[in-house]
Amino acid sequence: MAVPRMMTCALALVTLTACTSGPTGGEPVARGVIGADGATPPPASQSPAALTPAAYKDALASRQKTMSGALKSMLGARTVTALDTRLERAGESLRGAADALAELSPPPEVKSEHDTYVVSLRELANSMGSTSGKVGSRAVCTPGAVLTDLGAVLKRADQAGQALESAGGYPADFIDAGAASKKSRRLSNGHFLRKESLTGRSYLQVDNGSPRDAVITVVRGGKKAVTVYVRKKTKFKIRGVRDGSYKIFFTHGVDWDGKRRAFSRDCSFERFEKSVRFRTVYTATQIRWHDWKITLHAISGGNAPTKRVDPDSFPS
Repeated sequence: MAVPRMMTCALALVTLTACTSGPTGGEPVARGVIGADGATPPPASQSPAALTPAAYKDALASRQKTMSGALKSMLGARTVTALDTRLERAGESLRGAADALAELSPPPEVKSEHDTYVVSLRELANSMGSTSGKVGSRAVCTPGAVLTDLGAVLKRADQAGQALESAGGYPADFIDAGAASKKSRRLSNGHFLRKESLTGRSYLQVDNGSPRDAVITVVRGGKKAVTVYVRKKTKFKIRGVRDGSYKIFFTHGVDWDGKRRAFSRDCSFERFEKSVRFRTVYTATQIRWHDWKITLHAISGGNAPTKRVDPDSFPS
């Protein structure tokens, strides 16, 4: 019985040698001169002439307006999703401005300030790209937290713009908002951010055993009924809940930004998949009602699954 041969592939390095034969009795000779047609080689490229102060000011003003607008848009973002998109656009705007300004030949007296300004813009654009990744992972969640995360690089860009503007009144100081130090602001446990008339008999107990503070929003009929702050490792009982079917949303995070009504760092957005129903039953001899208890952390034997919520659709 013939044994089948194992088929393999081989890789080999092959050197090819080109052979030529010259005229009999001598070696091949290449003759000629580059530019033998008499043409004069083109002169080496020269740096463009320096812009006049007025022309340089106009060029800076155009870029300053674009960059300032991009930053203003980012600072006005109302949700994490919008913040991520606008921060990325702001980075692209600064990178484009840096590339365009690098091609300019500024007036000689501000050449040093101009070069420093361009470098600072590129550094800030690159840092924005890194911070955008943190926004995408929800480690950074508000415009203020973005500025804080940019920190020193934002300050350097601001100083470079001020230096160029001071050197000749050139419009380069486009950063209006400074970066604040990292904070860990918190509300008191059980602080109501929104509260309808709590005249019912039922209560909703919230147990937040997670390592981060939480804000719970209870929605009835598409409208927010109650929003309350519950600190980590604590409980709070919402008393007087009126009858009805409620959806329960909650967000975890660090550093509560009261102006934005959102956590600035390490934020998440979830809701319970099932609604909870509060009902009061009156009989001739009794009044009975439903109370509910929810936990905002995973527990053994838990029967209320939660799911992630798009920040844009979270009731703020």
